[in-house]
Amino acid sequence: MSGQAEEIIRIAAKGDGVTASGRFAWGAAPGDTLLADGTIEWGPHHVTPPCRHFGRCGGCQLQQLDEESLAHFVEARVANASASQELGAEHIAAPHLSPPRSRRRASLRAESSQGRVVIGYREAKSHRLVELGECPVLLPEIAAILPALRKLLIAVSAGKGAGKGRHAHAKLAADLEVTRTDQGLDIGIKGLTAEGLAATEALLDFAREHALARLTLDQGYGSETVWEPEPVTVTLGGAAVPFPPGSFLQATADGEAALVAAAREWLAGSATVADLFAGLGTFAFALAGPQTRVLAVEAARDASLACKAAAARVQAQVHTLHRDLFRNPLLPDELNRFSAVLLDPPRAGAREQVERIANSTVPRVVYISCNPSSWARDAALLIEAGYRLAELRPVGQFRWSTHVELASLFVR
Repeated sequence: MSGQAEEIIRIAAKGDGVTASGRFAWGAAPGDTLLADGTIEWGPHHVTPPCRHFGRCGGCQLQQLDEESLAHFVEARVANASASQELGAEHIAAPHLSPPRSRRRASLRAESSQGRVVIGYREAKSHRLVELGECPVLLPEIAAILPALRKLLIAVSAGKGAGKGRHAHAKLAADLEVTRTDQGLDIGIKGLTAEGLAATEALLDFAREHALARLTLDQGYGSETVWEPEPVTVTLGGAAVPFPPGSFLQATADGEAALVAAAREWLAGSATVADLFAGLGTFAFALAGPQTRVLAVEAARDASLACKAAAARVQAQVHTLHRDLFRNPLLPDELNRFSAVLLDPPRAGAREQVERIANSTVPRVVYISCNPSSWARDAALLIEAGYRLAELRPVGQFRWSTHVELASLFVR
């Protein structure tokens, strides 16, 4: 079959197009024709990628897909994960895709060589950096600040090489975290050493000129705040929650709204909810109300304290518990006090906690996941224990990437 032209019939989990005979082709779309020489003849679902870096930059894998086939890929990833464990999903909703230019947080890399600084993402399957001249995924204000940030890094890192010879240059290798908060952009730089008054003034001038919400520097001893004119917050469920440097936030406000809407709909009327792996309280504040009390359980101390402080300030029906649910999951007797459980664990899933939920009498479980594979393995434990998978909602927050999220409802 390798000597014949074949139609691309689907997109595999890692983004390659696949033919009926099992041939793979990167950058293909359903309906394309894979020719005998390995080249691709575009079909009706193949579009021109919107970014000039596509194909080199490792951030996106699916910019060649039109909206219909992109939505189908997101839905299929979730549906296939469910089918692989025979979960028997009663309803799979239409997928929700976040729009272009809506990503509100980005993890970037900055490296220098001979005084030149590159900021960007890694090339696909490589350690080389692609310098971002544009990014149709990020919020425009994040993409717009990168040239100025590059100049700042050049200035500060050049100062490190001063006094070591006319041709000396300090090597830069830094990780950048940029997040849109209520007050503006929060930028964290890890791996940059700012020595001397000139470097400090350059950082302060940059923060002031660009009206940053905060600028933090980690020079190897933990995050230190360089600039924060007022306490930085993110609004979750109507509550302004303190935002510790480096905290987790859903990738887009749009995607967060879709996940929260599912949880609110499914848990409406629940008197008591245990929000497990609660983070800053993304779901806790959205679910809490006059008739609903929420226990927000989180292992990261900074996040738990931020959630607690916000709940006290706005008098929300949110109570916090600082607890590592991997090492010390809530036990069935503790879970049985709640009318519903919501969990949003890391990519590895939450097998230890799910085993306890499976042995509890909790009538409703909402499981939010950023990894359909680990979710399906955990969900199989709930199905085996007598729950049914009432609904699945695929969410494509990470547009044009193979990273897919979902919200799911289990009813005992």
